[in-house]
Amino acid sequence: MAEKSGYIATTKFLIASPTKVRPVANVIKRKTCSEAMAILENMPQKGAKLIAKTLKSATANALYANKKLDEDMLYVKEIRIDEGPRLKRVWFRARGRADMLVRRMCHITVMVDEKAGE
Repeated sequence: MAEKSGYIATTKFLIASPTKVRPVANVIKRKTCSEAMAILENMPQKGAKLIAKTLKSATANALYANKKLDEDMLYVKEIRIDEGPRLKRVWFRARGRADMLVRRMCHITVMVDEKAGE
C-alpha cells in the first residue's frame, strides 16, 4: 500500500489458503461497505466470513476516528490477502512412508475510505 489515506484493519494468521480467499476479496473491491457486507454474508466460502470480520473492524475504525462519517459514505478502497507462515505436519502413510501436510495461513488487510464525490 503506497498511499496511506484511509482506515485500515488487519487480521493475521488465519488458517485459510490465500489462493482460496483472494477470489472472494476480488468480488468486493471498490464497493460500498454496506454492499460488500451484504455480498459477503450471502457467500458460502470460509474466506467470506473472515473478510467480513476484518471489513467490519475497518468500518468501525473509520467511524470511531471520524465522528462525522456515515457508514454509507465508506467504500472498500483496497483489500490485500497476503501469505502467512505455513504449519507443516507429518502425515503418516501406508508401508512406512510419510507425507507433509501443509496448513496454509493468510493475512487479510482491508482499507476503507470516504467517497470523494460527496
